Amino acid sequence: MAEEYRDSIAAVGVGALADEIIAGRRLTRKDDLKTLITCDLNELKAGADRIREKFSGNKVNLCTILSGIEGRCSENCRFCAQSGHNHTGCEQHGMLGEDEIIAAARANQEEGVDRFSIVNSGKTPTAADFEKLVSVFERMNRELKIETCASVGFLSAEQLHRLHEAGVAAVHCNLETSRGYFPEICTTHTYDEKIENIRRAQREGLKVCSGGIIGMGETWEDRIEMALELADLHVDSIPINSLMPIKGTPLEHQPRLTEEEILRTVAIFRYINPEADIRLAGGRALMADNGRTAFLAGASASITGNMLTTSGSTIRMDKEMLAELGRETHPAYC
Repeated sequence: MAEEYRDSIAAVGVGALADEIIAGRRLTRKDDLKTLITCDLNELKAGADRIREKFSGNKVNLCTILSGIEGRCSENCRFCAQSGHNHTGCEQHGMLGEDEIIAAARANQEEGVDRFSIVNSGKTPTAADFEKLVSVFERMNRELKIETCASVGFLSAEQLHRLHEAGVAAVHCNLETSRGYFPEICTTHTYDEKIENIRRAQREGLKVCSGGIIGMGETWEDRIEMALELADLHVDSIPINSLMPIKGTPLEHQPRLTEEEILRTVAIFRYINPEADIRLAGGRALMADNGRTAFLAGASASITGNMLTTSGSTIRMDKEMLAELGRETHPAYC
């Protein structure tokens, strides 16, 4: 873009910056983004909402998730109830039966959800579990219309191709935080492994859902760096989770975020990733009315229903709230 876009954001103002983003400007590491941390929150939210309206319109993409495999994860993520390194007493089970998964997907389709995701704990699926995944996604593709997503760890190019052929539309792989802060959160796999997993999925032609968790002790600069990394990757959907500290994890005593912090983060991610779906995920209970105001601060999507080990809004509650805001939740397949 023109050199004029390198002008101080503080001098331009976040309202005018939103207009520039709508007109084609994209924020990069060359910009001084500190103003986004300190500017008036209401002005930032209003600008983010205008960017959302331009690039996402009034349609809110709703996704539900089901734990296909729960607990006993080999990875040592410090936030996670399902890590075998933590002592949370969470439920543990192997791969759910195909009929049970299909029934859950069908129920979510009947409630008008856009996307249904199978979420498995573990770094990568075993050969046997992967074959079960292929079979259940093939069946969903035959019997249902709802879009499907796989959140099942690190996959090879061949595995991604097979899932794509089975009807999977999207793959989920969170960055979790910034590159610099990631070693404070996990040491059993690397940031680069995550990025390569995302790129393999994109080369296969799959949509990618990738975001992270805020409130783990990271700085505002870490949050901005994660947003910039996701912009560089051109991911389609960015889930923003707010940490709900879980007893038995190393982060159990981490202070909970304020609603203002969450709303500012959502808005900042919209400014940096104007064309992506900014998706509310875990921790919505930290905000009034399960995040109603976040949909006026740049959010254009949400995980709904039950969310792994933390609870969220029901599908009906979300649809009623979004209708009151004038948002559309009718899925494309209906």
